[in-house]
Amino acid sequence: MSEKFAFRMQLYPDQVEEYKRRHDEIWPELSQLLTEAGVSDYSIHLDEETNVLFAVLWRTDNHTMDDLPKNEIVRRWWDFMADVMETEPDNTPKMWELRTVFHME
Repeated sequence: MSEKFAFRMQLYPDQVEEYKRRHDEIWPELSQLLTEAGVSDYSIHLDEETNVLFAVLWRTDNHTMDDLPKNEIVRRWWDFMADVMETEPDNTPKMWELRTVFHME
């Protein structure tokens, strides 16, 4: 079984192209790590008026996403991305979980 997980993040002004470029060149070891953690079908969408990023992914019921912040690859990626988006003091992206209020299959 799997579940859908959605959240939002905040991109800094004038950083859309840089954010996209970095994700177009996502590190293979990061993609592999996410897959091994049970993540699939991961997409990030941009509201161009507000620079809000909306992320949606599927994760297995036995996912290990909670362990990702401890991984050195993830920490390096977050450090790499800290100059283009809002982060916590330790460069963890500021994330707000989104609640599903409508779904149609």
